[in-house]
Amino acid sequence: MPLKRKVHDIMVPLADYATTAPEKLLKDAVLEMRKIYCEVETGECTEAGHRTSLVLNDSGTLIGIIDFRVILKTLIPEIAGGIGEKLSAIGVSIAFAEADVPDLDESEASFRERVIKFSETKVEDMMLKIRGKGIQAEDRLIDALKTMYRLKVMVLPVYDGEELVGVLRDSDLFLATANILTD
Repeated sequence: MPLKRKVHDIMVPLADYATTAPEKLLKDAVLEMRKIYCEVETGECTEAGHRTSLVLNDSGTLIGIIDFRVILKTLIPEIAGGIGEKLSAIGVSIAFAEADVPDLDESEASFRERVIKFSETKVEDMMLKIRGKGIQAEDRLIDALKTMYRLKVMVLPVYDGEELVGVLRDSDLFLATANILTD
């Protein structure tokens, strides 16, 4: 029965997961993550790829995580925050926006430049902090599912004792659950 299996049965091993260091630039982390994301299955970019990267310090300790959402918020800051922050991020004053001027093409024209500029951000300045302590490789899948929902996260670090050994994603748990229907 799939839900009687252990976390280690379905986790992604650490060696197969994107990792980065806190001092790296976001652009380097994104390119590494893209490589892992696109190597899944047939080598083409698919929606099945890993959507997060683990941030490890020099001793290999997990200190954070970056995901698509935080990457996009960093590269395109106007998608986060209030209207004033959004307008400021694209170089438009509130007075200009309220003037009902028809040509706000500056925001679109400078999109590439802004992405390049913000790609110089260090990973440590934008990474998400880890919630909870993760799970153990020997834990039951149902316990992992409960932990994931309690913490409201989509990935959990997997440990063997104190050693980080992999990642369990919500998609891994979904597939294990869906497999019940084919058994």
